[in-house]
Amino acid sequence: MDINQKKLGRQTVAFACPPSIVGHANVVGKKEGEGPLAGHFDHIAQDDSFGEKSWEKAESAMQRLALSAALNKAGRNTGGLDYLFGGDLLNQCIGSSFAVRGQDVPFLGLYGACSTMAEGLCLAAMVLDGGFGQWAAALTSSHFCSAERQYRAPLEYGGQRTPTAQWTVTGSGCAVLAREGNGPYITHATVGKIVDMGIKDANNMGCAMAPAACATIQAHFADTGRRPSDYDLILTGDLGQFGWEILKDLLRRDGVQADNLYDCGTLIYDLKRQDVHCGGSGCGCSAVVLTGYLLNGMRAGKWKHILFCGTGALLSPTSTQQGESIPGICHAVAISTKQGGL
Repeated sequence: MDINQKKLGRQTVAFACPPSIVGHANVVGKKEGEGPLAGHFDHIAQDDSFGEKSWEKAESAMQRLALSAALNKAGRNTGGLDYLFGGDLLNQCIGSSFAVRGQDVPFLGLYGACSTMAEGLCLAAMVLDGGFGQWAAALTSSHFCSAERQYRAPLEYGGQRTPTAQWTVTGSGCAVLAREGNGPYITHATVGKIVDMGIKDANNMGCAMAPAACATIQAHFADTGRRPSDYDLILTGDLGQFGWEILKDLLRRDGVQADNLYDCGTLIYDLKRQDVHCGGSGCGCSAVVLTGYLLNGMRAGKWKHILFCGTGALLSPTSTQQGESIPGICHAVAISTKQGGL
């Protein structure tokens, strides 16, 4: 397949040699382990400090655990990876870079906010399909306490959470990809564009991200000629309850009926019982749902085709203090149990 055949439309890539997800694992905190997806997590900590002296170091510890577990499942070690794509929510991505320091692996740091897992999968698949390596991994994390300290206020402050707020997931997910394997396979990737509708409320990120998710999902269908019904599931992550409802309204407005549309932020917690307001958020949210519930379901034959759409709110403490709006991004990854796709 030449380059003209690989590139579909403006934003989508169709892989000539779809990489296989050969290993995947996750690590979560106590609250996530009390939610409805508990049976799909590899490691549930009872102490969210993970034995470390700071929340930021705890986040790096989660990444090391998730990476090690995923590599074990793939039968590899870090020295066997050609590339590792990793990122997190912390300034300068210190959770990821500190997690892999001292390990024998070529590292490419990413920042896509909560879309980082999807971004990592897009890039890892492109590198392998392009013939630039045999093995690559995508790794990301978030931690409730480190995110609160950076983006909002120290936990000791005890500030009131608004009804539209989401709960940052304490978790890390890792997926190992190979040029050859038994699947599931990444067959397409749709790279999103920045969409900014002028939302400035940092406690309403679902609203800020929903238009970007709508734009990327529609771009995927336009580029590939596919329809929502071609997928068993279309998963966004992580709009939360409010953002998910907005996305459904936006798609319906444009004539797109997606009855199989769900959101990782509404799946990971019991919204009524766990007091998380609109649901989960953070890089770890979609990462742990994908590397547990979704890929486990595909391997069990529950689903054959999934469109995984990672969403991110690209704000920072500095941009918020300057009164800037919140740009949104969404990257879509088509995953299939069949190497040829649909």
